[in-house]
Order: sequence, then C-alpha cells, then structure tokens
Amino acid sequence: MCILCAGDSGVRLLRYQERRSRDPEKISSICSWPTPKNQTELRQWLGLANYLHKCTKDYAVPSLLKKDVARNWRPEHQDAFDAVKKSFASAPVLMMPDTSRPFHVVCDASDFAIGCALMQFDDEGRECVVSYQSRQMKPVEKNYPVHDKELLAMRYALIKFRVYLLGELTFAVYTDHASLRTAMNSPHLAQRMARWLSFFAEYNVVVHYKP
Repeated sequence: MCILCAGDSGVRLLRYQERRSRDPEKISSICSWPTPKNQTELRQWLGLANYLHKCTKDYAVPSLLKKDVARNWRPEHQDAFDAVKKSFASAPVLMMPDTSRPFHVVCDASDFAIGCALMQFDDEGRECVVSYQSRQMKPVEKNYPVHDKELLAMRYALIKFRVYLLGELTFAVYTDHASLRTAMNSPHLAQRMARWLSFFAEYNVVVHYKP
C-alpha cells in the first residue's frame, strides 16, 4: 500500500490492489460539517468538497454557489447541502485508471444537471468507476430538448475525460435515451447539434442505448 499526500489541505489517495479512496478524515469532516452560518464557512466547506468531487456522483451544487446564500439560507439550500454530504458518505472506492484496458463512459442528463462516469472493467469482469463528473445546467441549457441535453452530457464527458479517451481505438458511451442515436443520424441537424457532432468526430466513439 502507498499513500500519496497532496498537501495539508489536499486529498490523500490510498492505493491498494488498483483501488483508490478518499481520505477518510476528509470525508468525515465534510459529512459532519454543521450548516454554514456565514459565507466564509460555506466557502470553506465547498473548498473541501471540491477536492473530492471526482470521487462522487451527483455533485452539482449551483444553489450553494450563489452570492449571499448563507445569509438567506432556505430549505432548498439545506436540501442541496445534505444531498452532497450524503453522496460523499456513500461513494464507492474508485479504480485507478489503467491505460492498457478500454474505457467506457456512462452519461445522463436531468432537467437541471448533467453527469457522467468514466468506467473500466477489472480482472474479474466487474464494472468499476474511475471518475465522476457533474455540473448544474446553465439557464439556457435547461430549455434544450431531451436529446440535446443528452448530447450536452456526452460532450461534457468527453471534455472532462479527454486525456483518457482521445486517441483510444474505440470506446463506448452509454445513454438511457434511445432518441439520442436517432437525433445524431438525422439529415436535418440544428446548428448546435452539428457543431457538437463535429467535436465528437475527434473521438472514436460508439453510442449505445442502455435502458
């Protein structure tokens, strides 16, 4: 076992049998953090959480990033705060990326957020998470049709995981919206979708529907 420390305020990665987990002390600190009483306390908590967000899904917290949130703390802010802490408490141990194995991506979009996971299979054929990424949609993105939201999530995934995916012979992206493949093959493309498809052409990607 080896321990890699990234400074006093950073994240220690514990490596054992090609697995990694976040520093238990950091996770305990995040999960036991009391409701922030002011903007300084909120920034401190968000700063610590940001070090670890690649290890957990459902980490889109825009409602907590707005100005004067701590001063005007409302039930929706508490719900977001509690949801992030819960996601850290239940996050799985991550697999160390292995460039000798193929990668695949799972992505999804809701009405207000997009998320994705970089995945690989281990020696025993188990599907393991290498990294999570997620963010809140911008106001204009919330008005996109469903297949555009899914494409947005796919584009976000390819950007975030570019260092692993660009140059791969072939890799799969899994989506739970069958309409995405139909939209991508349509002869009548909106300008935004045409621009995104041009970006996707840099990658050797195959899109699969996974209900």
